[in-house]
Amino acid sequence: MALKMYETVLKPMHPEGIRFVAGFAGATLILFWLWAPLGWIGLGLTFWCYYFFRDPRRAVPERAGLIVSPADGVVSMIEPAVPPAELGLGEAARTRVSVFMSVFNCHVNRAPIAGRVAKIAYRPGKFLNASLDKASEDNERNSLLIEMEGDGRPLVVVQIAGLVARRIVPFVEEGASLRTGERFGLIRFGSRLDVYLPEGVSPLVAVGQTMIAGETVLADLQSDEPPRGARME
Repeated sequence: MALKMYETVLKPMHPEGIRFVAGFAGATLILFWLWAPLGWIGLGLTFWCYYFFRDPRRAVPERAGLIVSPADGVVSMIEPAVPPAELGLGEAARTRVSVFMSVFNCHVNRAPIAGRVAKIAYRPGKFLNASLDKASEDNERNSLLIEMEGDGRPLVVVQIAGLVARRIVPFVEEGASLRTGERFGLIRFGSRLDVYLPEGVSPLVAVGQTMIAGETVLADLQSDEPPRGARME
């Protein structure tokens, strides 16, 4: 299937954003009525709101064993960490890859790998800057335990609310089957996604790397390549 030229510019909007864009648009009309310069500012904010809730199609790699990024953004941390206690996975540390999403990133989240959602655990919390390490412990979060297709090993992906974010929106329930790259949720206005890799699996990304949800390969279950390094230029 060929990619149409207009699809490189015009992106569909997720239905979750309709009421927000409508609210911005209504406020913009009032601002134009009050004073035109304010109206133009409102128009710019309305376009930003539409841009925030964009939901573009993604070219998801289909080879078995590939773990893809669950979010657009930048890899902010790669370190050993214990998965959220509410999932009941014990105290053993796993490699955690954190992807920070700014308010300019697409905020639709996608499944890192195919499998069954064995458990979902929501925990209320604070709204610290999502780029901080302690945000994994202190912030509001929604954790998914995915039993991977094939061998059933657990992979954890955690949606973490950020400084501006005030709402984690899940699209799936426990027991659901997910395909790699399938949409499973959304976080409004700046946040972070943590992926806890299975034991013995090394990340194929580096801190500072730009990620594309559903497309960027984060790790490969079939690879014995050591963790990758990178240089910033």
